[in-house]
Amino acid sequence: MLNSSKSRLGVIRAEPEPIKLDLSSTALVIIDMQRDFMEPGGFGETLGNDVSQLARAVKPIGAVLEAARDTGMLVIHTREGHLPDLSDAPPAKVERGAPSLRIGDPGPMGRILIRGEAGHDIIPELYPLDSEVVIDKPGKGAFYATELSEVLERYGIENLLVCGVTTEVCVNTTVREANDRGYRCIVISDGCASYFPEFHEMGLKMIKAQGGIFGWVADSVAVLEAMRGSAAGE
Repeated sequence: MLNSSKSRLGVIRAEPEPIKLDLSSTALVIIDMQRDFMEPGGFGETLGNDVSQLARAVKPIGAVLEAARDTGMLVIHTREGHLPDLSDAPPAKVERGAPSLRIGDPGPMGRILIRGEAGHDIIPELYPLDSEVVIDKPGKGAFYATELSEVLERYGIENLLVCGVTTEVCVNTTVREANDRGYRCIVISDGCASYFPEFHEMGLKMIKAQGGIFGWVADSVAVLEAMRGSAAGE
């Protein structure tokens, strides 16, 4: 079992204030670190974005992921994408904007944002272990039309360390969904990224505003200190 009954308390230096967590009831949630968003030729680039902007999040996420694995923390990866017949892709989403390739169109990494295609998969640097949970989601938020709630309940999770891409879209949406369900969310600031740096900055500000209206924000160093400190105290 990933989460032992023994509490592992840690204090994370966060904004708007430090937060004390039981890390034995905490999960690491890595949002949509997929080739379709991170690499040339994927969905992100078809929208006209500079995908290199997202690379800065990979190393901080990797460090926290390694620590989570070392301490036995539950790790959850999410992937946004759709069924091959697009039955779970609303026309309003597929037809939106003027991308060079739309969802479902053939691209250099297979059909754009379609489950099972190479572009839909997670980048090699952060690839899930067989023992880790992978949530396939058809929308921006990780709770919508997925089994995430059931997974968190099964493992007794109360707190989420959240990172991934993009800060203002799928990360923010998931944190807001989690907040409404009663989870404490700590967003790893340097473990998130956006195609638009100003959106990244504002996305983090919205989470921690008004006394932490949606959650807390901390960098990966602070999160790692808390994880290592709790493990040393066992």
